[in-house]
Amino acid sequence: MKLEKIIPCENKTLAELEVTGITCDSREVKQGYVFVCINGTACDGHKFAQSALEQGAAVIIAERDLGIKNQILVKDSREAYSAMCANWFGNPAKSLKLIGVTGTNGKTSVTYMLKKIIETAGFKVGLIGTIQNMIGEEIVASHNTTPNAYELNSLFALMKAKGCTYVIMEVSSHALHQHRVYNLDFEVAIFTNLTQDHLDYHITMDNYLDAKKKLFRMCKTAVINSDDEYSLRLTEGLDCKIVTYSLGNNSTYSAKGINYKPASVEYELVSDTSINHISVKTGGKFTVYNSMCSAVAALEAGIPIKTVTAGMSALEGVKGRAESVPTGKDFTVIIDYAHTPDGLKNILSTFKECEKNRLIVLFGCGGDRDKTKRPIMGNIAVHNADYVIVTSDNPRTEDPQAIIDDILVGMAGTKTPYKVIPNRIEAIKFAVSNAKKDDIIVLAGKGHETYQILREGTIHLDEREVVAEAWQELN
Repeated sequence: MKLEKIIPCENKTLAELEVTGITCDSREVKQGYVFVCINGTACDGHKFAQSALEQGAAVIIAERDLGIKNQILVKDSREAYSAMCANWFGNPAKSLKLIGVTGTNGKTSVTYMLKKIIETAGFKVGLIGTIQNMIGEEIVASHNTTPNAYELNSLFALMKAKGCTYVIMEVSSHALHQHRVYNLDFEVAIFTNLTQDHLDYHITMDNYLDAKKKLFRMCKTAVINSDDEYSLRLTEGLDCKIVTYSLGNNSTYSAKGINYKPASVEYELVSDTSINHISVKTGGKFTVYNSMCSAVAALEAGIPIKTVTAGMSALEGVKGRAESVPTGKDFTVIIDYAHTPDGLKNILSTFKECEKNRLIVLFGCGGDRDKTKRPIMGNIAVHNADYVIVTSDNPRTEDPQAIIDDILVGMAGTKTPYKVIPNRIEAIKFAVSNAKKDDIIVLAGKGHETYQILREGTIHLDEREVVAEAWQELN
């Protein structure tokens, strides 16, 4: 492809140059490639420009003059890279109807609900998210919540080629801040909530909010949780259509007559013009919020209400989100991705309402991430559960015991009994082997993940398998 088809170029000789690929990773450079210098969080790509040329790069895209041949200067290389990747794949997103979901909690559940609803309407749907990417029922591996610009446009091109009409995607704050979704147009953008997370990256909640807000400058319709304390600041100054949902009355859509059950919720979705019954096969207040915004987004995308309610009723649940593990025993094991203060509080409050005996929570906190939430989550655990097991999550390069010590600060002075078991596999087996009749055990933090990231490397860890091993040992 000629360079001028990828990026505007005043140099006519360069413009006519045939290039063979694009990358922002100097290790991937091949003969005839365009190398884009990006100043990342770990290192500055400009330092590798000369190396890229030596490996065969034909053109260097940079934000500053490097004094090298065949360079093109741009104001923002991240934006340039996203635009170039879109051009390289023929701008496939322009042929797709995009629905973006952002927020601290609920993104994955909402994308799966929306996928089911829109498929019920007869459309083929692509999904991009934390657990996996999907093209209809075909599963494509997922490495980031929102892929980098090259992978993202490659997915869009594949989804278009395979007949997708809609693409439902999780849009992370990192992706928004790093312009991975730069210049995309969303039919609908959804805001679920904003609670403390990723402050190791964003530093402040204001920065976190500003990153999220970028999505709503790229959409036709914004679907906003007006019960969230940040909703007014998020919508301030937006030019798009704004539709709100809440459990109260001061919103476009509200939930009335909510009936909470251990494994489901039912309610009436009420607007000025209609009342419709919603039934979902997952419990908890968070499910009401997730299903409400999914239903409202689908309606705003043009899906009939009867199809919305039918699709919602047909959804069986999402892996690692309030997932019940079959035990054949007289106690219950729940696996959930809750890894933030708000997420942990939500899942515990949901099952606190259902408990007949003890509510037991097993959790840890991620290493090399926001340390300030560790004591907060410890405090939430001891005030919302009857027994707490503190263990490791993904410690990464940190000492697991140091992370646990941070958690224990928030548990000081508690009357709630707890036990510390740093090895997560041993901790799960302890929880299962000591369970009593009618106990509910919540394994929080890992959810869909089937691995654990340690200082020594990544190991296989599927909590479903560990629970099954514990049962076998008991028997």
